[in-house]
Amino acid sequence: MSNTQQLHDFTTQVRRDILRMVHAVNSGHPGGSLGCSEFLVTLYQDVMQRNAGFAMDGINEDIFFLSNGHISPVFYSVLARSGYFPVAELATFRKLNSRLQGHPTTHEGLPGIRMASGSLGQGLSVALGAAQAKKLNNDTHLVYALLGDGELQEGQNWEAIMYASAKKADNLIATIDLNGKQIDGTTDEVLHMGSLKAKFEAFDWIVLDIPAGNDIDAIKAGLAEAKAKSGHGKPVCILLHTEMGNGVDFMMHTHAWHGKAPNDEQLASALAQNPATLGDY
Repeated sequence: MSNTQQLHDFTTQVRRDILRMVHAVNSGHPGGSLGCSEFLVTLYQDVMQRNAGFAMDGINEDIFFLSNGHISPVFYSVLARSGYFPVAELATFRKLNSRLQGHPTTHEGLPGIRMASGSLGQGLSVALGAAQAKKLNNDTHLVYALLGDGELQEGQNWEAIMYASAKKADNLIATIDLNGKQIDGTTDEVLHMGSLKAKFEAFDWIVLDIPAGNDIDAIKAGLAEAKAKSGHGKPVCILLHTEMGNGVDFMMHTHAWHGKAPNDEQLASALAQNPATLGDY
């Protein structure tokens, strides 16, 4: 378990990793990665019960699936700094023959990656299958998944949402990165979805809200509540209200940095706002 200051310092370093990785290849998705940094750091460093090393089957440990795979920079940074593979490997992000592709893949055998997520809308289905497998194996650990709010505009998600409640997958905790933005604008402008809380509740899920989705203490409290609500016959959904580009002033409050790399001057400004805490790769 880590205290809030340790998690904050870890998050600051992860933000630096994201910015430097994307800048180095002039490619990638910094906005959503920065917005989910606090959540993934808290999940991996404070909440999930993880075994030493990595086994694809994830037996007798909590496991996580990233569905909105374009935010791979934050995922790779958190995995590396959580001990799954060398931090120095972050320097290979999106390079030819790298294990750290723009969207996570499994064929390269990168520790910590349990599914390829190049196509949006599939991660919840995979997480649901893993949750059912844990029940069949009498494994009482939890399955976590992260989805983007724009990703919910795709249809397969809703089949999985319906199926999860029908099969009482109460060991599944799905978090929605609710930043209200996607590559073409706001989610409301692209395809208004109404109340996600009402929709998930209509499909018989337990729904929790974390309004301060970039506040570590709020995330810790929300995830603790989600764990307490699991095991009661219903899957759990967390609506995590985040800010795209969080931690970098000029990347916040806009969708412009969904898939855009900073130039040299912008990188310097962004890094100045996030001083090194754990050491750069």
